[in-house]
Amino acid sequence: MTLIREMSSGSEFVGFYLLREFEVKQTNGTPAKDYFDIVLCDASGQLPAKYWDVSPAEKSLFAPMGLVKVQGVVQLYREKLQIKINRIRLAVDQDGVAIADFIKSAPIAAVDLVRTIERTASEISDMELRGLVEYCLSKVGDKLSHYPAAKTHHHNYYSGLAYHTVRMLEIGEFICRQRPFLNADLLRAGILLHDIAKTEELTASLGIVSEYSLQGRLIGHIALASTWVTEAALKLGIPADSPKVVALQHLILSHHNLGEWGSPVQPQTAEAIALHFIDSLDAKLQMAEDALSALPEGESWTPMIRGLENKAIYRTSF
Repeated sequence: MTLIREMSSGSEFVGFYLLREFEVKQTNGTPAKDYFDIVLCDASGQLPAKYWDVSPAEKSLFAPMGLVKVQGVVQLYREKLQIKINRIRLAVDQDGVAIADFIKSAPIAAVDLVRTIERTASEISDMELRGLVEYCLSKVGDKLSHYPAAKTHHHNYYSGLAYHTVRMLEIGEFICRQRPFLNADLLRAGILLHDIAKTEELTASLGIVSEYSLQGRLIGHIALASTWVTEAALKLGIPADSPKVVALQHLILSHHNLGEWGSPVQPQTAEAIALHFIDSLDAKLQMAEDALSALPEGESWTPMIRGLENKAIYRTSF
């Protein structure tokens, strides 16, 4: 079977893939005709696909997160790869394929990532900050083990949120050793909670986001997480306007830095500045790593990456 990352323009293939996204649309012609607008994926990557010859019976057969067998050809459309599907059917038990085999996941086991997060929370020496963090972590339950960190931009796969958090903790530990004037407990708490409400903002299954929740659309993960800190303070008997609560909320509220990126305030403490750049560094390097790892052999430039200001990334080979 041809992996997504091995596909190149002009190649024909037959194989099993996951319908990451699926929608029935209509052409602009007269009369309008139905077609499938699809994103096919496997553990190596994903590509958009079109199936033009849709019969009325086929429209009710397929749904997102289903496994399918596809015969198609890879084409170049607006300088990007796209699959033209010639034949498609649902996978059946006799095919011997399982959804788990087609899901991209973090390179570290989920159980190890969660263990690192829980251990870090338990090692926060400030009892009040530790209590706030552990309360918020308890709200997400087992979602922490499998949720992605985003729908499209970065760490958008199984255990992506936990992986992003652990990588940020590693960067944070280095920075705190290099810059001991920083409040390490506060920075750790901010890293652990900055994206924690993604588990409520996004509706996801097997690391794939299907949509934003109502809370995600109307409130967003930044405001949700800040509200959770207030809730935790009230439950633990900590004044909601205490300096620690306000400082932690400031880290959460400012970690996107700008209003147009979702933050109502800009970083105004040293720890908030550190959190913003740690988050940005890990997210952007992951975008580059994922794009380069999906690049077919023999190609030097990735497609344009929206999260990197629509720049393509060059693969150095020396």
